[in-house]
Amino acid sequence: MKERDVNNNMRQDKRDKAKWLLLFCLMAFCSLATSAQKSLIGKTTIDAGRTGYQTPVTAVFEFQNKTKRHLQITDVRPDCACTTVDYPKGEIGMGEKFQIRMTYDARQLGHFDKQAAVVTNGLKKPMYIRMHGIVLEDYVDLSANYPVEMGDLFLSKGELEYDDINRGAVQEQELLIYNNGTHACMPNLMQLPSYLTAVVTPEKLAPRHAGKITVTLNSANLHDYGLTQTTVYLAANPGDKVSPDHEIGVSAVLLPPFEGLTAEQQAMAPQLVLSAEKVDITFAGKKKRTATIDVSNQGHRDLNISSLQLFTRGLQVSLGKRVLKAGEHTKLKITALREELQKVRMRPRILMITNDPQKSKVTISINTNEK
Repeated sequence: MKERDVNNNMRQDKRDKAKWLLLFCLMAFCSLATSAQKSLIGKTTIDAGRTGYQTPVTAVFEFQNKTKRHLQITDVRPDCACTTVDYPKGEIGMGEKFQIRMTYDARQLGHFDKQAAVVTNGLKKPMYIRMHGIVLEDYVDLSANYPVEMGDLFLSKGELEYDDINRGAVQEQELLIYNNGTHACMPNLMQLPSYLTAVVTPEKLAPRHAGKITVTLNSANLHDYGLTQTTVYLAANPGDKVSPDHEIGVSAVLLPPFEGLTAEQQAMAPQLVLSAEKVDITFAGKKKRTATIDVSNQGHRDLNISSLQLFTRGLQVSLGKRVLKAGEHTKLKITALREELQKVRMRPRILMITNDPQKSKVTISINTNEK
């Protein structure tokens, strides 16, 4: 009897050990999965929407390396030959952001759902990315006329610019809009400042129909000369919540008055001269780059640079002097921040407002590239 009890106890001990071992393995697996999720931060599933037959469609996955080591993608395995994947071939630094682009060839009509396994040196198991959508035979590509997508609404542009406005002037901008959804909507612009009004035509937009939003600026309600910027938000229907994904940047440049100057006053005025009004910046793998422009006054009176403003984030500027006597020079230092500029929709530019009647407003364009 005692021998049977000993054997039973031994078998029970083995079963208990097996249970604890299984529990330990499950905990280790959960820890590994959690670690994998924390290693690469980003959206792994993308709705690619509609495309036409044999019109390839691309989903762009954005990630950030959150590990404490450099990562490298060692292999990518799409689930079929109809899908190709473009990914960084070099090392991805700690905290660095990167993109993986997955393209489906759209050679079959109907819904598609494609996956790819991404293998890195930092994860023991592959990370899976997925894109899905639909291929239509009668699909019409609207990207040329409506390049900006905000949910089911497609727009002709994602920004409104009112340049060279004189005090008292009224100027209109048209925003073309297309309803790519399956339900009618009543689009409108939210959080308009006092100097803007908007009229939507037609008020109700049926599916697969186009309309327009006429946005009018009344310069009498602008407070300061130079650049005034704001953000308005597109809503599909009244009562919708404000969403950062539906923001439209608005910029207006109000010119200082120089009417009534005599020929003699014009001749004796300050004269702004810049070594460049267009700057090309190449990052070449760096997070920021700097360029310098020479600023001089070749007129007869003091040049006053009353305003130096930026149209977008992602730029930093410093000016040696704001007031230049006749014949004086100074330097404008421009620093471009790669990650910040990748997020902006508007063209990166710098605005100068001066007391030079011929150049009361000067816009310096910044063109950036990776290589």
